[in-house]
Amino acid sequence: MSSSPSPTPARPGTASGTTSPGAAGAPSGPAGSASPAAWWPVALCWVAVAFDGFDLVVLGVVIPVLSATGALGFTDASLTWASTLGLVGVGIGAVAVGPLTDRFGRRRALLTSIAVFSVLTLVLPLARTVTEFTVLRFLAGLGLGACLPTALAFMSEHARPGRGGSAVTRMMTGYHVGAVLTALLGLWLVDAYGWEAMFVVGGVAGLLTLPVMWARLPESEAYLRARDERATAGPTSSSTTGATTRGTGDADRHGSVTPGAPVARAARTSDVVRGVYLRISLGLWVASFMGLLLVYGLNTWLPKIMGEAGYSIQAGTGLILVLNVGAVIGLLVAGQIADARGNKRTVLVWFGLAAVFLALLSIRIESSLLVYVGVLLAGVFVFSAQVLVYAFVGHLYPPQVRGTALGMSAGVGRVGAIVGPSLGGALVTAGVAYPWGFYAFAVAAVLAVVALATVPAHVRASATAA
Repeated sequence: MSSSPSPTPARPGTASGTTSPGAAGAPSGPAGSASPAAWWPVALCWVAVAFDGFDLVVLGVVIPVLSATGALGFTDASLTWASTLGLVGVGIGAVAVGPLTDRFGRRRALLTSIAVFSVLTLVLPLARTVTEFTVLRFLAGLGLGACLPTALAFMSEHARPGRGGSAVTRMMTGYHVGAVLTALLGLWLVDAYGWEAMFVVGGVAGLLTLPVMWARLPESEAYLRARDERATAGPTSSSTTGATTRGTGDADRHGSVTPGAPVARAARTSDVVRGVYLRISLGLWVASFMGLLLVYGLNTWLPKIMGEAGYSIQAGTGLILVLNVGAVIGLLVAGQIADARGNKRTVLVWFGLAAVFLALLSIRIESSLLVYVGVLLAGVFVFSAQVLVYAFVGHLYPPQVRGTALGMSAGVGRVGAIVGPSLGGALVTAGVAYPWGFYAFAVAAVLAVVALATVPAHVRASATAA
């Protein structure tokens, strides 16, 4: 087991391995740095994730208008198809960006992905047919899908030593804040200016973010070190297998490898499914799939399921708000506990408690207060459990393939984001959404626990060779 990390060798033109975090392209320092500029990456990654929250609810805001007016020739079936293909684009973008961000850097990948998403979202109101609308949503999804894993990789590496869990969970509050703000904006904007205005606002917001990111977002120091090590390894060492990491998970938590340690070779993207990482990746992918199945399934069908239980429509809508308030609370708490108690232990407990509270919601409760408390607690554990999976990924994989690992986990999770609403819809159609919807979601959380139980808490350097 390795001891505390050795000092990072100074890069040219720096005193301690970092340059001014505010300089474009300069390496990032830890989030706990005394310099105010060190918080720019935190804020900008938070904003990038908020765009994901925008995308979560924007179609839900405009679908009723598109359906009622038949704009562009939309029907309920074609709206479902457009929504699904948009999520498919997000999933493909998440998977595809991983190797790119590991090769070209976190900064360049994040800037490019936001530019693609913003431009395509801005021109979406110009669509004249259902097909054009759907294609633009799919292409915008490619850009948007690339944002989340890139921002996750950046923040896991930008965090102070031992604070990766809280850094990631705090950043992910942007997802839910973005969703809530978009929903509130939609209440006013759609009636006043039409459904097109929602996409104009989303596109313009992204474009306005780009100059600030260009000026203030540095490159990840861990990525720069990994790039230098790939260059040092050279082509002659490609026969050695296994990505290089330090002794235990401490290497990943600090986002670095031991300076001067032997570098076996430049890591390949296939390393995420080689050797010990095959079992790790499979376990994390299953957990990510189940986590986003819960997030999207509950956000889509909770009001309907509670309506079948006899609660009013107003109560169902209020419960969605309470669910997402619980999500923000859970994100703020879960990261702190993960940093103190360990990623694996925390994510297992979080998914386990999510299963318990989801199952309890299947019980018809007369007290409105208890119902809201139950939904709040379900939100606390369901949403942050999924984010803890991302923090766990950032902890286990070395910087050389961390972007790829996060991209694959996010991409597989997006499949769950499609299956979750489909599963809920099938149960609603069959007339058994209450109580079986909650049982199905509880089983998904239990399956995540089983999958994560197979994943080690740390990865030792001796175990990385294939």
